[in-house]
Amino acid sequence: MSEERVAAKAEIDELMRVFLDAFTNTGGSRPKVENVRQVFIPEGIIIANVEDGPVVYGVESFVEPREKILTDGTLTEFSEWEVSERTEISGSIAHRLSEYAKSGVRNGERFEGSGYKTTQFVRTPAGWRINSLAWYDVS
Repeated sequence: MSEERVAAKAEIDELMRVFLDAFTNTGGSRPKVENVRQVFIPEGIIIANVEDGPVVYGVESFVEPREKILTDGTLTEFSEWEVSERTEISGSIAHRLSEYAKSGVRNGERFEGSGYKTTQFVRTPAGWRINSLAWYDVS
């Protein structure tokens, strides 16, 4: 793998780490949902593919309700992490398929879950950014 591709992969790995870590509030830590704005292009799109059909968010409409539930006691001890990933980089665009797991306490009930994310990236003058992400929960 070329040095350029190694550097791109490292930057993409970091974007995903920052994105997933933005929602962590374990051990009383404060979630860093504002970091979602940093890793996405402003026009980014986020899609939850749920049973009733896709729910489409812009960056702000995605961040706001999550910030509320992660700070008002609705969702505590939450964390989410990649279990595996496959990243393909082609010039100034990239795609990543991730399997993830998550756990937390929602309304006082402990839960665990897993699913898949597909994330697209573009290289911008400021570096790599996420332009779209879609996910679905398996459990």
